[in-house]
Amino acid sequence: MIKVKKLSKLYGYTTAVSDLTFTVEKGEILGFLGPNGAGKTTTMRMLTCFLPPTSGTAEIFGFDILQDSMEIRRLIGYLPEKAPSYHDLAVRDYLEFSANMKGVRKDKIKGAIDYVVEKCGLSGEFKQTIGNLSKGYQQRVGIAQAIINDPEFLILDEPTIGLDPKQVVGIRKLIKSIGSERTVLLSSHILPEVSQICDRIIIISKGRLIAVDSPENLRQKLKRSTFTIIKLRKPDGSVSITDLLYRIEGVSDVRETTNSDSTIKLTVKSKPEMDIREEISSKIIKNGFGLLEIYNEELTLEDIFVQLVTMED
Repeated sequence: MIKVKKLSKLYGYTTAVSDLTFTVEKGEILGFLGPNGAGKTTTMRMLTCFLPPTSGTAEIFGFDILQDSMEIRRLIGYLPEKAPSYHDLAVRDYLEFSANMKGVRKDKIKGAIDYVVEKCGLSGEFKQTIGNLSKGYQQRVGIAQAIINDPEFLILDEPTIGLDPKQVVGIRKLIKSIGSERTVLLSSHILPEVSQICDRIIIISKGRLIAVDSPENLRQKLKRSTFTIIKLRKPDGSVSITDLLYRIEGVSDVRETTNSDSTIKLTVKSKPEMDIREEISSKIIKNGFGLLEIYNEELTLEDIFVQLVTMED
């Protein structure tokens, strides 16, 4: 388990991180979200022992980042936002260099390289010069160097930044696969990516923690109303559908718009704990309307992120 306790970092009079406290369970993939300048990268650099904290500390599998930094470096893998590599080296030479630098035993290096090459899909690029690889494969090389020492804890800072959609899908699958075997802390600006990959999320703003939970639990906590979206076809001479829907208990607002194909879209606002789709459907059908579509609109992770950060501001 990773335990972060009142972790803070100051640069002069500027506070980059302020009293962060959270845990990461063993085997968990934890998403790390925040606006630019929120302190995500600074926090990751402190957890990797690259930067000392101004105050507070963290324990990684029982080792303290201040007292046991060398032990922690043996336990972790780290992919910074800009993947570290030597572009004039072949993939095989760079991975061998990385294994030596991370203290992999000489008799284990070949096996470690074979493992990460297969895991990261680099077999066809093994003898290629890194500088000649696409951005997606360079990122795979970066992940390969991060796991070559078989770390228990993996820290990934914006692992899909700058990749095309096909490369992003490939890296996401790779992270999911890796995460099934170790604990992962993942920073990303791509919110759908976090919701697809991570078990829980941490949201920070201006260096302070503002939320830690699963996306679903955060949705429930922030959900102030239920919005039901309806698409229907209106018969000639029918009654007002808006008036009908206002008669349903719990409905507080109904917005009606006409689509370009002459169908009607309705947005019905009701209490958050109520699901009134069955009653809505019944009234629509009984009064001769053609029901084409009905669903409850859910808060997206982007909605959650914006709400929490705006509340904090």
